Amino acid sequence: MGINANALLAIGASPLMSFCPEEMEEIVSISSALVVNIGCLDRHEIEGMKIAAATADRLGRPWVLDPVGAGASRIRTETSLTLIRDSHPTVIRGNASEIMCLAGQQIKSRGVDTSALSSDAVESAKALALASGAIVSVSGPVDYITDGVRVEKIGNGHPLMARITAMGCTASVVTGAFIAVGEDRLLAARNAMAVMGIAGERAAARAAGTGSMEMHFIDELSTYDPADYAKAIKI
Repeated sequence: MGINANALLAIGASPLMSFCPEEMEEIVSISSALVVNIGCLDRHEIEGMKIAAATADRLGRPWVLDPVGAGASRIRTETSLTLIRDSHPTVIRGNASEIMCLAGQQIKSRGVDTSALSSDAVESAKALALASGAIVSVSGPVDYITDGVRVEKIGNGHPLMARITAMGCTASVVTGAFIAVGEDRLLAARNAMAVMGIAGERAAARAAGTGSMEMHFIDELSTYDPADYAKAIKI
């Protein structure tokens, strides 16, 4: 939650995190976008997630589902599929194994780690996008973002990013911020992943290891210049 909130603040967004089912309708009603992250599940939190997602769907707020560890356990997979079926996320953002699992492929996830390459998940991502109506964003050494017909491919990033906890979660919240203001949601989701990747590249060039990598990553986001980043996007 810390790196997620700091990343959002760095790019000029205003984060608010909650686990409380009783306040979800109020919180979503004053938000420009919602991100539902299933990273730490219990029955109480699942109830809150369902209320939040249903409220976003009812109010027409864009929302992102991060199906953390889908395929690693039955409850993670079922919770993700229920949220997709009942509340129609705007974007589903996950790693290759998570997306392939939600598309119906028999693949065993290793928790938050993927056992497949992002390129392996492109057809699954397209199928999931068409079935759900969501944009699907697959993160990896190369990121793929699709609405089921168009496919955008982003080559920015650095291997150190995969060694920092919650970096994928950060990609989801940055995606949430971008779809809150971007009229073309696919391009907004693509640009969010590009900004993540470029910030990661630049942070890695300054970092001595994973600890300072996280610090420099937030620094890079806080000095984000759209015109400068547009020159560095590898589309």
